[in-house]
Amino acid sequence: MSNTSVFEVKTNLPTAQLDAQAQKLLGFESRYQRVRKRLQLLLQANELERWSQTHHKKQIAVIGLLNDQYPLAIFHGDVGTGKTANAEAIANRLARDANIEDAILFKLSNKVRGTGKVGEMGTLITQAFEDIIRSIGPGKGRAFLIIDEGDSLGASRSQDNSHHEDKVGVNTLIQSIDNMRMHGGRIFAILCTNRLAALDAAVIRRASIVEEFARPSDAERNELFTKDLSDMGFSATEIKKLVNATAATDTKPTWTYSDIRTRLYPAAVSLAFPDSPLTMEHFHQAVDELEPSPVMEG
Repeated sequence: MSNTSVFEVKTNLPTAQLDAQAQKLLGFESRYQRVRKRLQLLLQANELERWSQTHHKKQIAVIGLLNDQYPLAIFHGDVGTGKTANAEAIANRLARDANIEDAILFKLSNKVRGTGKVGEMGTLITQAFEDIIRSIGPGKGRAFLIIDEGDSLGASRSQDNSHHEDKVGVNTLIQSIDNMRMHGGRIFAILCTNRLAALDAAVIRRASIVEEFARPSDAERNELFTKDLSDMGFSATEIKKLVNATAATDTKPTWTYSDIRTRLYPAAVSLAFPDSPLTMEHFHQAVDELEPSPVMEG
């Protein structure tokens, strides 16, 4: 990956690293199975024609209408709910399950917003999509594009504080999404956002899949703590107390996956290291000293 690239990630799929990432994502399998078939309608259009011939002895009209779908999914939800990690793992799993050997994962960085020069953001977005098209070539190559913090590129053009450059950027993004349809499902984009309501209506309207990521429920946090702390010997009662400690209160929201794994765990370990073994008391002390990330949706 070039240092001058607007892509934060550019890697070949499938990869064992993202296989391992999927294993760490709570509820990944059920989420993947839920969106997989809808994604296949976009990514395997030729298989649809074969299915139609097999079961209807002709290409039924609705198959042709499916070509009007936009190869775009929107993953939305609060900060730390696993949108981007799931997007990466889903792209990887799709490439593996479909035996796609020449798939590439792209992840846009904030460099695509440019430095504020007139026309720069629109130009960088156009160049990014042109780079993707060149990378897949004229053969059977596939590309998965992840647009993280998508509301920074696709924010509503009707907002009072929307600058001319932002509006040009949104227009360019929409046009680029429209152009992806010409590639027969070989390019698919997943836009991740903390604020679905902030996205431009035209971007939302183009999404074939809109998947919500909620903060983990009591049952999901129980599963998370049980899985992550299984070698600590904590009882089910102790785990339940930790679940209750990370639940929403009158003044605080529920802790997110990211809050727990990237903030709570390190804080608890730092309280024990290097002088004592890690105990459940350290986890509760960390909960008392930290705050869950604030709600951002909407």
